[in-house]
Amino acid sequence: MSTSYSIHGDVAVISLNNPPVNGLGFETRRGITECLAKAELDAAVKAVVIVGSGRGFSGGADINEFGSPKAFAEPNLLSVIFAVEHCLKPVTAAVHGVCMGGGLELALGCHYRVAAKGCQVALPEVKIGLIPGAGGTQRLPRVLGVETALNMIVSGEPVLSEVLAGMPGQKLFDQIIEGDLLDGAVAFARANATSHAHHKPLPRVRDLKVAHPNSDAYFQFARNTAAAVAKHFPAPQRCIDAVAASVSKPFEEGIAFERANFVELMWSPESRALRHAFMAERAASKIADVPEHTPIRDIK
Repeated sequence: MSTSYSIHGDVAVISLNNPPVNGLGFETRRGITECLAKAELDAAVKAVVIVGSGRGFSGGADINEFGSPKAFAEPNLLSVIFAVEHCLKPVTAAVHGVCMGGGLELALGCHYRVAAKGCQVALPEVKIGLIPGAGGTQRLPRVLGVETALNMIVSGEPVLSEVLAGMPGQKLFDQIIEGDLLDGAVAFARANATSHAHHKPLPRVRDLKVAHPNSDAYFQFARNTAAAVAKHFPAPQRCIDAVAASVSKPFEEGIAFERANFVELMWSPESRALRHAFMAERAASKIADVPEHTPIRDIK
């Protein structure tokens, strides 16, 4: 199973279990929605925690599915995030290791987010010729501000969780957990379930306001910079356009704009070439029939 479900008192824990990076392929997406529905139907469950097993929360979408029917099969990632966002019980993402791409978009769809120190947070889709396709360009500016979010999306580079948590006014992480992440996340979720029981509305990132002073001038400056640095690649410009939409359009229109650009770029020759190179680099590092932990000879 690519997901597992367990009960910790009155908190349900959905664990992503799809090694090596808990990719959000079709089976994992389906598992999340099934576990979420199970938690909603259980009257004894007051809150839900989504956590990654192994070395990280999630490295994002399964790139092997791109360009295939599974990439869009229901539940797609947008549908999973919609289900999480509209869950009547508070859902907390507990992130560690890596929280990237669709993994970060999933966390942004949760009502709360806690993190372990040292977690690498990123939206790296631009590196394979894409833009985030499940709300990343619309939600990240709402929790980190336009400039920080745009820099992360256009560069694709990871930032440590504690660095982001220390930014003034950030709304990405509600708490950095010291000690055991799951224990801390369950305690955090239980405390917020108590608040929710007193009719406190569940917070949704989509409802946060986003703005930037002199936004037209700022985005034009960003476009000029991207054109000089990556003039042969369309994705950086599309990233800027999508983040600009988070400021100028209602949330639903921004999501639709982002998704249309994501789908168009998925079939572009630039993205297909970058994805081929990405997969080839990883394949070249593996030799058939040689176990992963084979000792390496010291060559002098």
